[in-house]
Parts: sequence; structure tokens; C-alpha cells
Amino acid sequence: MSFRVEPDPSLKDALKAADHSLAGIWVCSASPLIAEICAGAGFDWVFIDAEHSPNDLQNILAQLQAVRSYPVVPVVRPAVNDPVIIKQFLDLGVQSLIIPMVNDAQQAAAAVAACQYPPKGVRGVGSALARSARWNRIPEYLTRADETITLMVQIEAAEAVENVQEILDTDGLDGIFIGPSDLAASMGVIGQQNHPEVVDAVLTSIKAAKAAGKYAGVNAFDQDTARKYMDAGADFVGVGADVALLARATEALAASFSNASQAPAPKSY
Repeated sequence: MSFRVEPDPSLKDALKAADHSLAGIWVCSASPLIAEICAGAGFDWVFIDAEHSPNDLQNILAQLQAVRSYPVVPVVRPAVNDPVIIKQFLDLGVQSLIIPMVNDAQQAAAAVAACQYPPKGVRGVGSALARSARWNRIPEYLTRADETITLMVQIEAAEAVENVQEILDTDGLDGIFIGPSDLAASMGVIGQQNHPEVVDAVLTSIKAAKAAGKYAGVNAFDQDTARKYMDAGADFVGVGADVALLARATEALAASFSNASQAPAPKSY
């Protein structure tokens, strides 16, 4: 017996319903198992990254399937603002996208077009073959697709901060996600995400998004900084990453035993 299939909520749905900033974790390990562990940890969203991580179409699909049974929103970042790659991610069933390295309104408009079917955009039509429409089991998917997708673009260069208002004015764009690491590099202070000029640029971008009535997110693995941006109005914040947490925890565990092995042996009497 057939039954009605409805799309899952996307990030904009979670943000609209929230009364607090949403905390998320990056999943960079390309592991569905780790993605599922993170999805069940209590975060509001998981960020499956394909820009700086070894994620491909098949393991992104597996991670989407792994996290779906948990009350968490999967957000995916492709490696580049490219309509072919974006089309493939959307057809996989990705409903919340963050597009990297968007520096002006023209690039933002290109990202929007890649997410929308003609005549508004350039997304190729393949819903009968795609998980996005549950193989045409979601009624009227082709005319409803826009409402199922959240699109954010990443502000991670000084040029993007200068153009942030024009970027935010782009029709079809739901908001921005600010990347302090690349932003610091573009400002000549690489590795200094908490440099005063970088922090000021982040706060300027958050303020611009709020004034435009759009959502603002930011990456901040330092807890004090994350809370500062939440207090400044950031709607969603990436507060950690699976691989970074594993690296630091294993280092600490190894160091605790290394120190113990170097301690003088107790005297025997």
C-alpha cells in the first residue's frame, strides 16, 4: 500500500522554531558511524563537510541515512560553488547547504540559481531518479522544492564582509555562515581567529544579517567565543568537530599515561 511521504525539516525550519542559538558539530571523518554518534549526542545540527574532508557522494548519502532517525538537522558543505555539484548534493537528499567562498552578490545569486528549478534557476530535473523527492513519492516536489531547501553562503574573506549587505539582499538566500579561519587569513592574521579585527568583521556580518531579516551562523570551536557570538545574535554556531575532539582526547589520554610511566617508581620497603 502506498503512503504519503513528506520532506524532512531543513535548517531554516529548525531556526524558525528555535528560541535559542543552535549548536552544531562538524563531521569530517567521512564515517556514517561517527556521524550517527554525533547525531545522538544532543546537538541541534551536524555539519557534513566535503570541502576540507574526504567526503564523497556515497558516504554523504550514508551519513544522511545514518543521522535521519535522530532529532538533528544535517547540513552539508560542498567543496565549491558549482551547479553540477550542488545538483548532485540536492538529488542525494541534502536539504540544507552551506556554499563556501562566496564573496559577492553575483556568486550568491549563482548559488541560489543552482538550487532552484527553471524558470527561476538552473537545477536539473531528475526527481524521479533521486532521493530528494523520494523517487517521486513526495507529492508536487518539483513545485515545492524551494520550500524544502535551506541555502546559506559562507562569508570568509575581507571582500565578502565588504559586500555582505549586497550578498544578503540576494533573493532566495536564507542567510550566511561566517568562517573566521579563512577570514583571518584574508585579513593577514592567519591562525588568529580571535584577532580583534576578525571578531569585529564577524560581528559586523552578524549584525548585517539580523538587519536584513536573514539568518547568521558562525564557526567558533572556542566555547567562550561561541557564546559571545550567540549573545551577539548568531542563530547557529559550529562549536566543534569530530576529528578535532578525537585528536585532543586521544592526546590527553596518551599524555596521562606517558607522564605516569615517567614518574619515579614507588619505593619498596
